[in-house]
Amino acid sequence: MNQPGSQPNTAAPASVPVPTATPLQTHSPDIRPAPSPSLRPGGPPAAELSKRQRAGLLITLILGSLSALPALSIDMYLPALPDVTEDLNTGAATVQLTLTACLLGLGLGQLIVGPMSDQLGRRRPLLVGMVCYVAASLACAVAPTVEILTACRAIQGVAGAAGIVIARAVVRDMFDGLAMARFFSTLMLISGAAPILAPVFGGQLLRLTDWRGVFLTLAVAGLVLTLIVARWLPETLPADKRDGGGVGAALRAMGGLFKDRVFTGYLLVGSLTFAALFAYVAASPFVVQEIYGASPQTFSLLFMVNSIALVAVSQINGKILVGRVSFNRIIGIGLTLLILVSVVLLLLTGGVFGEAGLVAVSIGLFFLMGLMALVLPNANSEGLMRAPHAAGSASALLGASQFFIGAIASPLVGVAGEDTAVPMAVVQLTSVVLAALCFVFLCLPKRNRAVPR
Repeated sequence: MNQPGSQPNTAAPASVPVPTATPLQTHSPDIRPAPSPSLRPGGPPAAELSKRQRAGLLITLILGSLSALPALSIDMYLPALPDVTEDLNTGAATVQLTLTACLLGLGLGQLIVGPMSDQLGRRRPLLVGMVCYVAASLACAVAPTVEILTACRAIQGVAGAAGIVIARAVVRDMFDGLAMARFFSTLMLISGAAPILAPVFGGQLLRLTDWRGVFLTLAVAGLVLTLIVARWLPETLPADKRDGGGVGAALRAMGGLFKDRVFTGYLLVGSLTFAALFAYVAASPFVVQEIYGASPQTFSLLFMVNSIALVAVSQINGKILVGRVSFNRIIGIGLTLLILVSVVLLLLTGGVFGEAGLVAVSIGLFFLMGLMALVLPNANSEGLMRAPHAAGSASALLGASQFFIGAIASPLVGVAGEDTAVPMAVVQLTSVVLAALCFVFLCLPKRNRAVPR
């Protein structure tokens, strides 16, 4: 077991290319990944090796799609927020609460599904969650009032949480150390396509339908993914490794994780960084379209470009930095740069350099989004490495805290109305400064580094 904060052991898994490092047998729903095939003489024949590689790629795509579900649920809806405000005859802050409700649901759902997956295995809770997600998406499509829409969004979030928490737990079942960090970067490449494509697709979809059609599309996407999971995602947690202690044991496991100061530190680092990201997600539709007068399609393109930055830097992290630079050094550099960019954004939106145009603000947001990829996957990897005995519970806590804190950040960006981007910049700067303080005072000290059992 690698000590978090130190350079992880680079033995066996690190030398395997990530997309093909998870060869799986597909004839049984209750199996663990087979060891990576050897290329030595006497190893598997070429046909068998190719079959395993295809199976590994399929599992990677499935886990990436599950990880993308929250982004699909949120980002495809973003270009329609002004239309929802008008159609349901309400205010921007009220409509932003539908985002907050979805985030709270995503957080709460992970706390429920994570420990459940430690007890029942990964497949059954995931399939139940996916079916409920489809039903909730259909309910959102026919919601007659903003209050009902908000409630349905909360249910959609609870159900959709099954995908993201179990995807992380499956990765922890399969990998450790460098291999896990690299796989998370690979998942970010796949799941990162969602924030790139979802707003663009949503903006184009609004040419053909209204915001209700967006939720119908989400229901169809959820149904397709449910069928794929049922057919091709195997069980990665054998029965003999499941936690049979019930709810009480799950709560004790979570309590034990919170007693680990270093785990709590990485949890807060990831959550506060995510809050800065979601401040951008919640505010950008109004900043770009209402303040700067851009069309939904222009907003979608800008959102796509910023999401490309996140994906590109995540690949630099996974393919170049991980294995050569320690996780903590990467996180520290990322947080330092995030603080600098957040300060610049606050000065721009506050008018210190005169009236900032859309181009200047967009460049700042581009760098802000990209740098988050130096913090989020590595903080999650460090946190999960401290809980090999409770991967589902640890994954639930890491994910739930991100969405809970993101839910707090969401309404704060609109407290000064729709005519200024300063609250967005203030929330972003405050979040990354707090993340840096948690990193320095909770993650870096060398004392009491043992993993609690």
